[in-house]
Amino acid sequence: MGSKEEHHDIVIVGGGICGLATALALHRKGINSLVLEKFDTLRASGAAITVYINGWHALDQLGIGMELRRKAIPLTEIRDIWLHKNKMQVTSCRKEALRCFKRRDLIETLAKNLPVGSIRFGCQIVAIELDPFSSFPILYTNDGATIKAKVLIGCDGSNSVIAKSLGLQAPKVCPISAVRGLTSYSNGHNFDSHFIRLRGDGAVLGRLPVNENLVHWFVIQQCPSQDVQKDPELIKKVTLETLKEFPPEVIEMVEHCDSSSLSLTHIRYRAPWHLFFAKFWQGTTTVAGDAMHVMGPFLGQGGSAGLEDAIVLARCIAEEMPMGPEGATNDREMVKRIGIALSKYVKERRLRIMRLSTQSYLIGSMITTSSWVKKLVQLAILIVFLRGGSLSHSNYDCGSL
Repeated sequence: MGSKEEHHDIVIVGGGICGLATALALHRKGINSLVLEKFDTLRASGAAITVYINGWHALDQLGIGMELRRKAIPLTEIRDIWLHKNKMQVTSCRKEALRCFKRRDLIETLAKNLPVGSIRFGCQIVAIELDPFSSFPILYTNDGATIKAKVLIGCDGSNSVIAKSLGLQAPKVCPISAVRGLTSYSNGHNFDSHFIRLRGDGAVLGRLPVNENLVHWFVIQQCPSQDVQKDPELIKKVTLETLKEFPPEVIEMVEHCDSSSLSLTHIRYRAPWHLFFAKFWQGTTTVAGDAMHVMGPFLGQGGSAGLEDAIVLARCIAEEMPMGPEGATNDREMVKRIGIALSKYVKERRLRIMRLSTQSYLIGSMITTSSWVKKLVQLAILIVFLRGGSLSHSNYDCGSL
């Protein structure tokens, strides 16, 4: 299919948070990899990312935690406010180390810590097959190249080509969407260091200060009837219509946001029961991040779960192959050792991502269902998951790299 043929030990498809984190984790273990990114530049959709203590542990293992902490203020409380019930619930998040910072800061920090030439931009996978002799994956790209990899890791998001090649079911689509944006205040915003969630009829708005002058916000709402995803002004218009009964300061925040930061995404998820049975690896191929466990944004753990994946996957590969893939004596031995590493990785991650996905699924279901009976059942199940508190999802340590 192509005139150029390349050979690489580890190929990572997708240059988002998880893909770059996986490459950096492998690099910290002395293992080289090549990241294939279909866009021409680093991508940072989603405006900002929230990181709890579990995510900070992963970032510290990557060696970039301290640098990123300087880019965002620590948040001390989460305040849930029900606008039509005159009710507020306050949860301390001091020990959870919650911070919110721009996704671009994370992406650029990951990328600059990689060796030169680790990322290849404008490279899209058009076909995948297995070498009939070695059983290693062969990738065909849009520019006519043929890439033979000993290990293939799919970090290519919810519409993952690698996940499809493993036979994973396509993620389900939730009937709600998430709008995200950033608003700058040149003279300071005067908001407390609190994560605020305002709950109105049919919508939830979240507001998180990034620093003294920048605020990240999101709106969870019903999917708009028209396709507005590619037009920031239409996204803003639809969002303001949803928020018309919200407090004036919230409406002003959305009105004066940075339009280039706006995004609207239809929420996708892998059902928890699919995660239980899914085959997340085969031969020397596996997936990580959203390609493995895309979930709704209701916990703020999607990005951090991908960081955890990166640490665990790199550790498992390094444990089984301390010299990297070139350390094996022949193809058969290499396939066996890589398979052991990927099996260990999937086994370690499965229960964690099932717990996160189940909790996120239940919260999303409570938002979308109109049946009070279903809401009560979902709430009862959720309480079982919250025995450690509403922030129990952050009480997790992915271990050392």
